[in-house]
Amino acid sequence: MTIDAASDRDLEIMQIQLGRPMRDVVGVAARCACGAPTVVATKPRLADGSPFPTFYYLTHPGATAALSTLEANGFMVAEQDKLSEQPDFATAYLAAHESYIADRNRHGHVAEVDGISAGGMPNRVKCLHALAAHSLAAGPGVNPVGDHALAACSWSPLRCECAPETR
Repeated sequence: MTIDAASDRDLEIMQIQLGRPMRDVVGVAARCACGAPTVVATKPRLADGSPFPTFYYLTHPGATAALSTLEANGFMVAEQDKLSEQPDFATAYLAAHESYIADRNRHGHVAEVDGISAGGMPNRVKCLHALAAHSLAAGPGVNPVGDHALAACSWSPLRCECAPETR
């Protein structure tokens, strides 16, 4: 996992992508083929003192839309079923959960979110956006649900679909 320092332009692009100012950014954890931010890493404790367990956050609108379509079409249910039907899959998902927490803890330990990662890990499949963000940041083979979602969706980090103002 490599997190690039966020430039002023990166912060501007992410604000356009999300429609809100960025806060407590650690850096850019994944980028589009054009170099635009796709995943932001956020401090585990925000400046106002609030715990923030979602370390990896998907910012790319095309990726977000494609993953929302998967969610609406029942993809999460099928992945959830695999957790009870395939012990190796469940073990890999648990390892992804542990990896996520370890990545976040490198940027500060927050007792209030001990044992909490994102996307329902390790027992539920709850948010494909968070799970795909983890896969994009950590690389293939770390988060099986995120990897499956990225493979199944219509968006790819290998081709740019960014709006001109976010390149």
